[in-house]
Amino acid sequence: MSNVVALDHLFDARRLWRGQPQARAPSRQPTGFALLDAALPGGGWPEGALSEVLLPLDGIGELTLLWPTLARLTRAGGLVALVAPPYLPFPAAWAHAGVQLDRLQVVRAEPRDVPWATEQCLRSAACAAVLCWPQQPDDRTLRRLQLAAETGQCLGLAMRPASAAAHASPAALRLALETNPARLRVLKCRGGNPPARPLPWPLPAGMSTTSSPGSLFAAVPDRA
Repeated sequence: MSNVVALDHLFDARRLWRGQPQARAPSRQPTGFALLDAALPGGGWPEGALSEVLLPLDGIGELTLLWPTLARLTRAGGLVALVAPPYLPFPAAWAHAGVQLDRLQVVRAEPRDVPWATEQCLRSAACAAVLCWPQQPDDRTLRRLQLAAETGQCLGLAMRPASAAAHASPAALRLALETNPARLRVLKCRGGNPPARPLPWPLPAGMSTTSSPGSLFAAVPDRA
């Protein structure tokens, strides 16, 4: 006991640094693409965090990047929420990708309500993943989404335009799909440095991509 008391005196006198508990490495969800997993710290999408996929335009096969993870989560019984998708989801394409449709929930929302609806889904702890298409979110909105994903320990996925790359973001992971040439760039990855070279797109040994939104969604826009 005398040793313990002596240590307490040293701590009180600030002559000994107590240090901080070692933080646990964040858990990850494999993307389903070995090449991408190898390029990302921890080997996949960061759980309990917001990830962004930046796009030059819709319908370049962006959902094929997400489907392996969403399929695995729904097969395990997890709920996946789509908040205000730009087109009506095409059930046959999602089912063909392995996503369990009874575990897929589409949330309709006015553009101004998309951040709030996304935040509620992320924070609820009822969803395994939340996919959203926020329109011109500001830094405060993105930080709220990041915090909500941490609180709900949910995989947050935001589809944003390529122009967003010019602005900083609190997202833990930022990926950019590019055309001409077709490639995937890791812009930011928490826990490590982005790879110096872009990855090929579509990713090898993954699901086939499509050039038309119609095969991913119904052809009718769903903007409220």
